[in-house]
Amino acid sequence: MFRLSPRRMTGAALLLLGLLALAGCGKKSNSASTATTTAAPTITGIAVTPATGNPSGVTQQFTATATYSDATTANVTTTATWASSNTAVATIGANTGLATGVAIGTTNITATQGGITSNSVTTTMGLFAYAANDTSNNVSAYTINAITGALTAITGSPFAAGTRAMSVTVSPTGKFAYVGNRTTNNVSAYTINATTGALTAVAGSPFAAGTTPASVTVDPTGKYAYVANLGSGDVSAYSINATTGALTQIDANTVTAGIQNFAAGTSPTSVTVDPTGKFAYVANNGSANVSAYSISATTGALTAVAGSPFAAGTNPMLVTVDPMGKYAYVANFTTNDVSAYSITATTGALTQIDADPLTAGVQNFVAGTNPTSVTVDPTGKFAYVANTTSNDVSAYSITATTGALTRISCGAVGTAGCTGATTPTNFMAGTGTRSVAVDPTGKFAYVTNTGSNDVWAYSINATTGALTAITGSPFAAGTVPWSMTVWGGLRQ
Repeated sequence: MFRLSPRRMTGAALLLLGLLALAGCGKKSNSASTATTTAAPTITGIAVTPATGNPSGVTQQFTATATYSDATTANVTTTATWASSNTAVATIGANTGLATGVAIGTTNITATQGGITSNSVTTTMGLFAYAANDTSNNVSAYTINAITGALTAITGSPFAAGTRAMSVTVSPTGKFAYVGNRTTNNVSAYTINATTGALTAVAGSPFAAGTTPASVTVDPTGKYAYVANLGSGDVSAYSINATTGALTQIDANTVTAGIQNFAAGTSPTSVTVDPTGKFAYVANNGSANVSAYSISATTGALTAVAGSPFAAGTNPMLVTVDPMGKYAYVANFTTNDVSAYSITATTGALTQIDADPLTAGVQNFVAGTNPTSVTVDPTGKFAYVANTTSNDVSAYSITATTGALTRISCGAVGTAGCTGATTPTNFMAGTGTRSVAVDPTGKFAYVTNTGSNDVWAYSINATTGALTAITGSPFAAGTVPWSMTVWGGLRQ
């Protein structure tokens, strides 16, 4: 029998151990060789929400928020693909979420990413105009053709208001309308049908105001409303119920019994709030000046600005602020001109803009005869003034750096549709031109005429600011249409 010697066995054993060791060096353990792989989280849902607050013109920003399989979330507004179910009503940027209204109607907005589509947000485009009729005690309501600017009476129009409806405004969201009634000393409040523009009285309406409420406005947040009371020389302030539109009066002096209003000048005829919502301005017809206030963001209360009131022309009728909040303009009835001011952004104080630095004293900007209303278009490039006795509209370009006004001439003297014996001429309107408003697209202007009981409508030349009467104008209104407002935007 063959046997290995102990010496040979020892050598063989060592050789075997060496081979095993070498084999072990080339092999990793299972724990080291098996890499841990974690799958990337995937989108499980997308939530689309509209921005809150006032749409800018007829645009509205939407936000898309994705939820992932690991329960995290992320804003995917600029990476998702957006869609509008009806682009004839509203378009939306494919990767921006910015919707732009096109025409009255309803569409659905969605966002898609990673094969997941969001919830559908039903969105309605509205473009409406409202005129407060002083003597027929009601409100004429119209839809606006987004292409032509023509007005069509809304079914059910006119809608009943209080006695001597003098002023009308719409909240920035387009949900509510408010009318100041100067004989019944109150404010009528309405909800607005998003699709039709029809008005329905708010529960509890009308709401008490001061004596002879002449003007009503709503701040840009839609939280507060303000009324200039011509007879009592003060301003009524209200908080707005965001759900119902009901008004709750804000007390100017909680120490004194009863609800106190905020003091203004003599015979205030107009109130407006700047686009930041920080400041309010009141035109005082009797004291020939403008009261300025800071607004408490938490309560809506008014506090007089240092230096207020600020001098205006004789019998100022209406005050407005440009869309950038840089300049204010006042229509002065008796001096037939417009006072212009720069606004100090930090304090709200007004500094008058001189129309003619070469002439001693501060000069105002010439208008037609007895101007009663002034407005600035949404671009801030043009201003328009309604002249009640010369029955026309003065138009101006605005110098962006100074706020100064330069007259836009209708045409040569004697040109059809133009008024005035010298150039620059004004744009013809109806009898007793009272109020002027520009739609949020900046394409159309509307003027109420208290003598001819109608609304004249114009297209606006985007380059020059000149006005051209549109087909079908004028459009019938109620008796003595005193005030006009236009609202357009996207609502959910």
